[in-house]
Amino acid sequence: MRSLLETVQITKSAARALAKLDHAARNSGLLAIAEAISEHNDQILEANAQDVENAVAANLATALIGRLQLTPSKVKAMAAGVKDVARLSDPIGIRQIHRELDTNLVLERITCPLGVLGVIFEARPDAVTQIAALAIKSGNGVLLKGGSEAVLSCEAIAKIISGALQTSQISPEVVQLLTTRAETMAILQMDRHIDLIIPRGSNDFVRYIQANTNIPVLGHADGICHLYVDQTVDIDQAVLITVDSKTQYPSACNSIETLLVHRAIAPQFLAKVIPALKIKNVEIRGCSETLTLCPDLNAANDADWSTEYCDLILAIKVVDSLDAAIIHINMFGSKHTEAIATTNLDAVETFSSDVDAAGIFHNCSTRFADGFRYGFGAEVGISTQKMPPRGPVGLEGLVTYKYHLKGEGQIVADYSGSVPKSFTHRDL
Repeated sequence: MRSLLETVQITKSAARALAKLDHAARNSGLLAIAEAISEHNDQILEANAQDVENAVAANLATALIGRLQLTPSKVKAMAAGVKDVARLSDPIGIRQIHRELDTNLVLERITCPLGVLGVIFEARPDAVTQIAALAIKSGNGVLLKGGSEAVLSCEAIAKIISGALQTSQISPEVVQLLTTRAETMAILQMDRHIDLIIPRGSNDFVRYIQANTNIPVLGHADGICHLYVDQTVDIDQAVLITVDSKTQYPSACNSIETLLVHRAIAPQFLAKVIPALKIKNVEIRGCSETLTLCPDLNAANDADWSTEYCDLILAIKVVDSLDAAIIHINMFGSKHTEAIATTNLDAVETFSSDVDAAGIFHNCSTRFADGFRYGFGAEVGISTQKMPPRGPVGLEGLVTYKYHLKGEGQIVADYSGSVPKSFTHRDL
């Protein structure tokens, strides 16, 4: 039995071979995976049903079970997502710079894979196919470590992926599934072999990963998203946006946790939105002014404004102005996705420029903040850092670049000294 280090080294070697394959060969492997997922969906659902049963028996959180559970439509979407990735343009070998520094001295900047990715996630077994597809498309090897609650689902999916790759030019070794906590801790220390760590899970989980590795980490710790309903607004439209942003998939990081409402519109809007939320079994926690208007609600406390519920719970706060809403969002938001509902384009412009977040949405649900919905095919995760990549991260976050300089014996000494040669610096 080989060691974890040997497994990582084999994946690294397989990734180098993958990066040399042409676009058609990588796409062929992806299409084989998509077909295999469709053919073996019963195996995936059977394994997942056992994982869900075990999670319920262990009294795991409702939000986690929601992320864990697969349905026939989700498995179908998994296969469709892999096909979508195959349809994307090749991210490898793109010439970003083509510049003559001097005659017969030409600089190019060419995109290339990162190398080996370590992706650690809680629940969400559908992440296996998303990440594997993006890794293969971008020429990277990937080590996948799912949570123990999803181990049977992840094993079933990984086995299907491996079998599909055996029918292609791609080595199955480019996608490896790890299953133990000890392996997770070990790969966090392999900065000489792993090029990027991508954690997906709760804020405590992501913060732990960030604090325990020297490998670059791409991800976000919190998903505290807001919807601000301005005083000039289509109330019925804003109600629909609110309900979808909270209830369409409440355990997702792009669902709203706080609803901010301008005081001038609060009586009319709350009278409509609260019954609509209650129909969806949302527990509502309101500020003192919200309670004055709707006394049967639960009171919000200071902790509610900084809590990611990942559940059917929503905090509501009445604010005096657009500026007050922006101040609240920049204080408590996680720089993920923030939305405004308004018909005032000046308010939209102010909100867009002054709110600090990866996604700024106007008159639409925050649930659109997703790599698949953005047309990325899938996503490896969401990044809330300011340096790119930011927001839903697809292929562009999995490639880097190299500078290629081609000359004919030129030396720097000729370009320095008392009579230096001049550079042409001409873009070709």
